[in-house]
Amino acid sequence: MKQYIIRRLLQMIPTLIGTTFIVYVIINMAPGSPLSHMIDPTISQEAIERRKEQLGLDRPLLQRYGTWLTEAVQGNLGYSTRYRGRLVTELIQGRLGPTITLTFSSILVSFIIAVPIGVISATRQYSTLDYSVVVSAIAGVSIPVFFLGIVLVWLFGFTLGWFPVGGMSSAGVRHPDFFSFAADVGRHLVLPLVTLTAANTARFVRFTRSSMLEVIRQDYVRTARAKGLSEQVVIYRHALRNALLPVVTILGLSLPFLFSGAIITESVFAWPGMGTMLIESVSQRDYGLLMGINVFLAVLVILGNLLADIFYSVVDPRIRYD
Repeated sequence: MKQYIIRRLLQMIPTLIGTTFIVYVIINMAPGSPLSHMIDPTISQEAIERRKEQLGLDRPLLQRYGTWLTEAVQGNLGYSTRYRGRLVTELIQGRLGPTITLTFSSILVSFIIAVPIGVISATRQYSTLDYSVVVSAIAGVSIPVFFLGIVLVWLFGFTLGWFPVGGMSSAGVRHPDFFSFAADVGRHLVLPLVTLTAANTARFVRFTRSSMLEVIRQDYVRTARAKGLSEQVVIYRHALRNALLPVVTILGLSLPFLFSGAIITESVFAWPGMGTMLIESVSQRDYGLLMGINVFLAVLVILGNLLADIFYSVVDPRIRYD
């Protein structure tokens, strides 16, 4: 396993280089430039050219990418033009906490809810409960995240007034201790968490149900029942462990997509995470910040695949990586 992990980590290097090059080219092909949001429209052309030279925008694309890659290898992902030259790594670190809080809470809640519902639905196939679960899962996947978020804001925020509709904590409120601060963050977390969790739970339910339906028809499950084992032991000790393999794959690969999905959710609820910062960087054509966030998402995709493979061996001890 150790050698396998090392080999996979080494494979990340050419993958990341290729990914960053493609993203860098696409970003620089977009219309406009960072200068359009940095300079006075009445400034002279000579001053614009000087500013281009200072930012390195007058050099060829490959040369600029080479400079960026050299700095990135040393841990410097560049500087933000929107945030007045601040390091991209510092900006990402500052916004990473709220995004991790939202996304990992969503993963945990989705998994806890989806697996039991998927198992129960599969063991009661074609029942009223099963049809209700299938319809609800399809609806959860189909409803756009931004629409669900707006509905929740209108219903539970403005109409009922149960939860705050924006931010991560109450502005201007000083909390006497950690528990009051955590309670305040928890109230602000409810609506964005429900919004982000709805589609993920529906997806996990569908995969769990489909995988369980396939596994419970296997011969070893029939054999376990023939030996007189209870239905709970057959389902949860024998069938579920093998049925979780596809779900673990989806869980590992969902990590980067959850961060991507949080972009819309954070925008709807003004959650101060990476999603909000990414939208700001796009609107302001902040190339350095865009590259930093895309590199972060690329690393998440690769690590998600690696974690899925590792979880395979945890769920099924028969799987070995030599």
